Amino acid sequence: MEEKDIGRALGALAHELRLRVFRMLVVAGPAGLTPGVIATQLDIPNATLSFHLKELMHAGLVTQEREGRSLIYRAAYEQMNAVLGFLTENCCQGQACLAPGADSCQC
Repeated sequence: MEEKDIGRALGALAHELRLRVFRMLVVAGPAGLTPGVIATQLDIPNATLSFHLKELMHAGLVTQEREGRSLIYRAAYEQMNAVLGFLTENCCQGQACLAPGADSCQC
């Protein structure tokens, strides 16, 4: 993954509402969510949600699929994991440093 792609993904997640939407989709798992469900749960207008979903899709963090008459949005876990991997790949100079069950590096 190139740095420009990482920057785009982190930029998309830097907005509070987009971060909330993305986290909702991560929690929803492979089933995903419709825009109506997301908008209702976050109490935001559909037009606002549409703009933010477009930004998340442009960053590669969200996918969209049509199922019948509905659009289903899902978190793009491969892209999410690539961003996380990029951020941690040089942790502790490449040495394994996270002990099982630990919540921070032990280097």
